[in-house]
Amino acid sequence: MNLRDQSAPLELHQQWSQLQGMLRAEFGDVAYRTWLAPLELVGVDGDRVQLAVPTRFLRDWVTGHYADRIRSLWRRLNPKLGGVAIIVIPPAETSATPDATAPAVPPEQEVEAAEAAGLESGIGAPLDPRCTFDAFVVGKPNELAFAAAKRVAELKTPPFNPLFLYGGVGLGKTHLMHAIAWEIRRQDPHRKVVYLSAEKFMYQFIKALRFRDTMAFKELFRSADILMVDDVQFIGGKESTQEEFFHTFNTLIDRGRQIVISADRSPAELAGLEERIRSRLGWGLVADIHPTTYELRLGILQAKAEQLEEVEVPPPVLEFLARRITSNVRELEGALNRIVAQATLVGRAITPDMAQEVLHDLLRVHERRVTIEDIQRRVAEHFQIKISDMQSSRRARAVARPRQVAMYLAKQLTPRSLPEIGRKFGGRDHTTVIHAVRKIEELRAQDPQLNDDIEMLRRLLKS
Repeated sequence: MNLRDQSAPLELHQQWSQLQGMLRAEFGDVAYRTWLAPLELVGVDGDRVQLAVPTRFLRDWVTGHYADRIRSLWRRLNPKLGGVAIIVIPPAETSATPDATAPAVPPEQEVEAAEAAGLESGIGAPLDPRCTFDAFVVGKPNELAFAAAKRVAELKTPPFNPLFLYGGVGLGKTHLMHAIAWEIRRQDPHRKVVYLSAEKFMYQFIKALRFRDTMAFKELFRSADILMVDDVQFIGGKESTQEEFFHTFNTLIDRGRQIVISADRSPAELAGLEERIRSRLGWGLVADIHPTTYELRLGILQAKAEQLEEVEVPPPVLEFLARRITSNVRELEGALNRIVAQATLVGRAITPDMAQEVLHDLLRVHERRVTIEDIQRRVAEHFQIKISDMQSSRRARAVARPRQVAMYLAKQLTPRSLPEIGRKFGGRDHTTVIHAVRKIEELRAQDPQLNDDIEMLRRLLKS
């Protein structure tokens, strides 16, 4: 069936055109040309729009890295939108023509990226040329992870194995992994570096099982000099994939090959992973990337602003953004891109007032950020204990249980790391926080009253 039999109405095409401009402004020209420009609006299926790409690999990459943002932005333009489906239509079946205004990626850059990522075997993921060590802004929250990544890239013998990087979304884990690959490629192009997401690893494993080609799959991964797996939390609960990952991990360690892993939480917190895998992930160096500080955010913005050729962003605007956008680097860069797009496309002067207007939706979200202090105060009021009890050493159940609830909510509702949460509760160790989180998760399943109390506290804190 020709998908264009269900062609999209003119209104959707207009929305898609507007959305393309928003995506280019938010993610930048390089990422847009590489990943998003090939997307073509081809039809509708009920309340879902269908966007086509020419290859399965491109579909998997766009789905994993951009689909949620596309859906979110489109719903701003059209609240009735049910969803966005990324589908594959081979080039012969599409009517899309290349963007004549977009400069092509140089062939030598494509080859270099493919070799560095292990793409000659069809198993890796492309590297972002912007993600190098030189482009990484270092501050207190990420200095250990940065130093460890550089050491891995510089030494042929693994200094610690594995290197495990963890932290929230948009704090720089993927940037450092790409930087390692680029630096190794620069020093020794013959070393085989394989970088991919855990989802891609799982996809390749399932594909090998389907085509009864598991031996080739094993050899591809186990012949790597450096294996880097991003977002390993996604193989949680996938027993067969975990088994293969476990054996691949052990084989590479035994052969003295470097492994770099990233996740959104520490090895001890990875739900759905077997204990033997969690244990091995903690063998080497575990480096936490903390949420950004004001100074680091300002430094990142200044570095980005210096790269702009078309406009100059005044220091007061950079300071305004660094104070107000506190979640992660990705949102920070997206905010700067939106302001620059307004200045270049509409011709508006860049001022703090202009930034306030352009980013009103984003700023409104950040104004509702929950702090650990907010949580402690609300929980203390609910359970009728003193706020000081949150930091005290008292172990009476009437105090200890509310304290555990507050720790649990701090983990759920704030971007703070486990050590940071522990410090806010009287300087407790991060393992105490882990125990509190797991205990409350167990009790929620057993105690309906406690579960209702926690849900009520969540709603109050987020309102």
